Amino acid sequence: MIKQIPCALSLAALAAAAFTGTAQAHQIWIEPAGQQAVVRFGEFAENVREASPGNLDKLGPTRATLVSAKGDKTAAGAKTADGFALPFQPAAGDAVVAEAAQYPLYKFKKADREMLGWYYPTARMTTDFAAQSPRNTLDVVPAGKPGEMQVFFRGKPLPKAKVALVTQSGWAKEKQTDEQGKVAFDMPWKGLYVAEVTRDDTSGGERHGPNGLERYNTVNYVATLSWVKPDGLEPVPVPAPAPAGK
Repeated sequence: MIKQIPCALSLAALAAAAFTGTAQAHQIWIEPAGQQAVVRFGEFAENVREASPGNLDKLGPTRATLVSAKGDKTAAGAKTADGFALPFQPAAGDAVVAEAAQYPLYKFKKADREMLGWYYPTARMTTDFAAQSPRNTLDVVPAGKPGEMQVFFRGKPLPKAKVALVTQSGWAKEKQTDEQGKVAFDMPWKGLYVAEVTRDDTSGGERHGPNGLERYNTVNYVATLSWVKPDGLEPVPVPAPAPAGK
């Protein structure tokens, strides 16, 4: 049975509305593509991949780090027609961590007050479930057992966080982390999985944006963890690609 989970992500929906005209939440995720890893932008479960020219251009510079026993390797993604290609492909035991920190601030209203929001997506791709340490402000990492992951915010475990696990066919599950920020899922299908978590920070602040120093009222962090399961049930057929925004 395919289960679709509505994304009740208020600020993410507002951010998405700012560039698509529709209230849908977006994320970035990392997937293998030949001899490279690629950062995609869109809606993984809906088979939406933003393109260039188009909304992919608004994502801004995307940087990623290959994390391996040989040491870290950081590089900027090279923008293509449907993503940001990275100059590395993780080997067994490696991970790739990416962020897109320069999406333009967006306007929204709260109690008739005009506010500025910062949409801040990050992503991680893993090759196994050996425990990993957080690197991004909001991060979801493997926790040591197949299907088990842990959510961190500012380096600390995040309890009661909603984590959605999806496949590209639209199959999805949602669970809440425990007091240690941990959650575990069964993964029946073969293929690519993406787990997503969000966190809103309303403390406000400043960032060095594309237009210099910019003040914002809130940040919507959206973090994903992706991995390819090599065995299991044959996946449900992927739906036809949904139209990307313009």
